[in-house]
Amino acid sequence: MNPDSSDTEQDHRLGRIRLLDEQRVNLDGFAQADPELGMISHLSPHDPEPSWKVADDGTVLEMDSKAAADFDTIDEFIVRYAVDPAEAPRSMAMSEVELARMIVDSAVPREEVLRVCGGLTPAKMARVVAILQPVEIQMAMMKMRARRTPANQAHVTNRLDDPLLIAADAATAVVYGFRELEATVPVLDDAPAVAVGLLIGSQVPAPGALTQCSVEEARELELGVRGLVSYAETVSVYGTEQVFTDGDDTPWSKAFLTSSYASRGIKMRLSSGAGSEVLMGQAERKSMNYLESRCVALAKGIGAQGVQNGGIDGASITASVPGGVRELIAENLMVMLRGLESCSGNDSLVSESTMRRTSRTLPVLLSGSDFIFSGFGSVVAYDNMFGPSNFNAADLDDYLVMQRDWGVDGGLRSVDPTTLEAMRRQAAEATRAVFEYLGLADFDDDHVEAVVGAEGSKDLPDTDGVKVLSAARMIEQSGLTVLDIVAALAETGFTDIAERVLGMAKARVTGDYLQTAAIFDEQMNVLSALQDPNDYRGPGTGYRPTAERQAQIDAVRQARSVTDLVKEQATFADPDRLVVRGPAGVGDDPREVVIGVSPAFGVKLFRTLSGMVVYDALEQILAGLEEEQCVPRLVRIADSVDLGVIGKSAARLSGSGIGVGLQAKGTTLIHRRDLPPLANLELLSVAPLITPEMYRLIGINAGRHAKGATPAPMRNAYTDEAITARYHTRVVSMVAIERSECDRDDRGVNMELELKR
Repeated sequence: MNPDSSDTEQDHRLGRIRLLDEQRVNLDGFAQADPELGMISHLSPHDPEPSWKVADDGTVLEMDSKAAADFDTIDEFIVRYAVDPAEAPRSMAMSEVELARMIVDSAVPREEVLRVCGGLTPAKMARVVAILQPVEIQMAMMKMRARRTPANQAHVTNRLDDPLLIAADAATAVVYGFRELEATVPVLDDAPAVAVGLLIGSQVPAPGALTQCSVEEARELELGVRGLVSYAETVSVYGTEQVFTDGDDTPWSKAFLTSSYASRGIKMRLSSGAGSEVLMGQAERKSMNYLESRCVALAKGIGAQGVQNGGIDGASITASVPGGVRELIAENLMVMLRGLESCSGNDSLVSESTMRRTSRTLPVLLSGSDFIFSGFGSVVAYDNMFGPSNFNAADLDDYLVMQRDWGVDGGLRSVDPTTLEAMRRQAAEATRAVFEYLGLADFDDDHVEAVVGAEGSKDLPDTDGVKVLSAARMIEQSGLTVLDIVAALAETGFTDIAERVLGMAKARVTGDYLQTAAIFDEQMNVLSALQDPNDYRGPGTGYRPTAERQAQIDAVRQARSVTDLVKEQATFADPDRLVVRGPAGVGDDPREVVIGVSPAFGVKLFRTLSGMVVYDALEQILAGLEEEQCVPRLVRIADSVDLGVIGKSAARLSGSGIGVGLQAKGTTLIHRRDLPPLANLELLSVAPLITPEMYRLIGINAGRHAKGATPAPMRNAYTDEAITARYHTRVVSMVAIERSECDRDDRGVNMELELKR
């Protein structure tokens, strides 16, 4: 071994490269485009040329460069059920640019676009969306989404399948504004217990939220037949025949299953998404966009009312190739162009980078979709049994602020902690009561309290997995239905929730929410493509939030008014510390230094931006002056909020000609009477970073200037953190308060103060 070697190898990277390598974006996988693997977002050289040829009797002879004799099951199904034969000759004859411009043009009605796109083959549709720029895709989505009013869907799951926590988290999601809630389970047999908790919790804050428990399809259908869930979206379709074959499925079997759900009043959409065929090794060298175009055409032919796509499980695969994120949103547009409900992905973590995650989601938020997320992780990431979503519970505030920043409706709203606690408690207690009444399981008070206060399942005492499993099997074997849940809620005193759960069962009978893109609002009105159609026709048209809804969007829990700041500041007041002695005159002591404070200092403002109370900041400056054997005097400068003017005014009153200016927010400087107001001897401008030691040094240096001595050099404190956004709104409020205390008329008199020490 070389004796000069060390355990740590020297890092020869450039400092800038080392900095970049440490960023989370470099945890992502990035791939070069590789058509042979299907790792290409758009326009693979192996994608078929669009075509549509028919015989004189109307028989289709060729679609997308494939003769009818060579059709696979996907081609056969699309030809029979997805492409409108009456429109196809005209639509396929149009150029891709002409079609793209028609889709984007706000003057062309949505109905006209749907009619024309009904005649497009998958290859033609893929070619059209491939030439759209990202902003053009957004413009098209604004016009083409089915439902006028945007909405959002949440994931509600946990590691323990704890039904009380499921219920509390479901109530949390609904009180935040989610209108669909999707659960799954780590233990398959727990599904009935989770479905019951989800159903009860979803109806606590408001009626009408739709729920599903995503498990094996036969079991999921059984839960639906019993009325324990109200929608499904996990019937998957794929863009290549071999992937269907691997799953023992065909387009026809998926169509049968879709009909089975719908015939029992269960809202039904399909799932697909770019990258799935690549993951299964059967992309057939085709582009992701083309394969997804086939899936969307299948959904149209199958008769599903919508599609969950936008990458889904394969989102990170799609995002790894050039143009992949654009492909994810193009998938959503293709669903809209087929006249279906778009549940627009964002439900799978696309990146380790917060910036990339946001760039994936923001275009959909801005343009609007029937569901902006097909599963916002409303629970903490470790409890999301689907895998972390692109946004999770920790991102709720960020998302709400994004809504507010852009003034758009992302389907959610802020919640005050008191309301949130009440909803979680009611959901947990109602679910406990139902489980006990039906003899399924007993949960004690401590468990309820833990659920109410929990961030996630790690905050709970160990849930007895056998207890949950036993309860689920009893639900399964007893044939328990939604009516049993209603009766149990009513008998245990939760009559309001019972009425809401019963209302969901009644809605199944009428079937109105089987319309395309249907949801219930919180008054149980159906909003759908039929009853709430998208009417966007360019600027000044389409969906606009009501004044009430806009107020919800604008209100975030962190927002503070000037009144809020005054109340907060008052808690730091000490009325006996700062005493007014009378009008301030000009001093004549050559060792005197005047400290000028701002108008609201110690009147309405009592705490600086650094967290120090104003009296302590003064104490430090006074101590520094006294250390230099100078004579300090305190004066309130009544006629200005400007620090330079305050400091110069103090210097003019000072016997030495040296003054210190100090604002209530904490900024401070040293001034001299002969300098212009904007000049100064020393300035500490970054108030949040000023320490007691710095204030003391300001006093010391002011004393040395007064004596003609050399001051100790001091530099402003800086940090690599961006502090402006944290403090600027508070600064605006503090300055407004200062200005309200400012007296600019001729009677304004500077007052001498005394600090009781």
